[in-house]
Amino acid sequence: MFKKILIANRGEIAVRIIRACREMKIKTVAVYSTADAESLHVQMADEAVCIGPPAPKDSYLHAPNIISAAHITGAEAVHPGIGFLSERPSFAEACEACGLKFIGPSAASMERMGDKSAARETMSKAGVPVIPGSAGAIATEQDALRFAQKTGYPLLIKASLGGGGRGIRLVQNDEELPRQLELARAEGLTAFGSPEVYLEKFVEEPRHIEVQIIADEHGHVVHLGERDCSIQNLRHQKLVEEAPAAQLTQTQRNRIGDAAVRAARAIGYSNAGTVEFLVDARGDFYFLEMNKRLQVEHCITEQVTGIDLVKTQIMVAAGEKLPFVQKEVRWDGHAIECRINAEDPERNFAPSAGRIEHVVLPGGFGVRVDTHIQPGFVVSPYYDPMVAKIIVWDKTRAGAISRMNRCLQETVITGIKTNIQFQQKIINNAFYRRGELTTDFLQRRILNGADVPVVAG
Repeated sequence: MFKKILIANRGEIAVRIIRACREMKIKTVAVYSTADAESLHVQMADEAVCIGPPAPKDSYLHAPNIISAAHITGAEAVHPGIGFLSERPSFAEACEACGLKFIGPSAASMERMGDKSAARETMSKAGVPVIPGSAGAIATEQDALRFAQKTGYPLLIKASLGGGGRGIRLVQNDEELPRQLELARAEGLTAFGSPEVYLEKFVEEPRHIEVQIIADEHGHVVHLGERDCSIQNLRHQKLVEEAPAAQLTQTQRNRIGDAAVRAARAIGYSNAGTVEFLVDARGDFYFLEMNKRLQVEHCITEQVTGIDLVKTQIMVAAGEKLPFVQKEVRWDGHAIECRINAEDPERNFAPSAGRIEHVVLPGGFGVRVDTHIQPGFVVSPYYDPMVAKIIVWDKTRAGAISRMNRCLQETVITGIKTNIQFQQKIINNAFYRRGELTTDFLQRRILNGADVPVVAG
């Protein structure tokens, strides 16, 4: 087992990893930008190294500085956390070349899933259902029009190297296609360094269901069940997640779990990952993408399975076999996570930077809060606006919703704007409470005046 791990990240996920390492008696090294010098992860780690100024490209995305920090402190492994360099094959390769174990999948398996159009082909060959789409990247506008006329509208244009909801354009007809194609290519080039795009049939009113998998380096792959992540903002970023997914039959649950395992096996995957699917109104599911890292919402899977995913990641990276097989995984109860963001819902969810004055976080039975904030913490405009995750568990979905409502009522964060009240609006919506979730839930049920509150009594 490792004696010292460097955590190449910040915020609540860095704190989460430090806590797991402490329980495993592993020393930790935090890295930080000058904007994060007083952050909680810096205070909690055994050692901390400044790696640059606030801009991510000069600090948390600056691989040479991170690797240098690992060598200076004698770390044996690097945990990339979530975001930043966590899905960069080049960073995984650089770590390995410099004698550091990368706590995540191999660069080769990341590359196999990094190009989404190529990943579709791999999944199709592995027997994983895929959404009808173009065979590889679209070369010309004429090719796009031919595909559209054959498949029909609506269609999605997607950046081949996209992620995080970026590089996606919805097209309704031939007239819109050339302009949206141009915009998607430009966004793909700016955000991901490649203008390549592919086309995909748009699945109307789908649910976004993802399956957590964990695999060791000895060929064992296990899925830990699914999560419903359909509640997303207009930028396709998740707001509320739950496990298990409501309104899935046991047969559907088994089929989608088996498909996720096949997907991981097809690329020789190891460590933690998430296979994402769209589920249509008939219950048919289609491969969407694979996230080659830990997910923000991993906590709800931990709550219903009792499996610590971060510890398991570290064990797998150290060469150990998974301590369980598929038939030993058990699911109990229902868990929900609400992401608390520093943003103003009244101003189109604009980020809200500033100094936090006062913090009251919820507690009690079945409640977990993952956060890095405290009074005096300065929310920087440079980073993701999420400041906390409230996670609740109960034996039933209705009980978990009730507990989450109570927790949101208890939560107080002053000095900045947050989405706490907006989250209350979501979970008190009658459609949400019935489990009628689709990826356009916010537009249909909340933002367009269709908010239907729960009737008292």
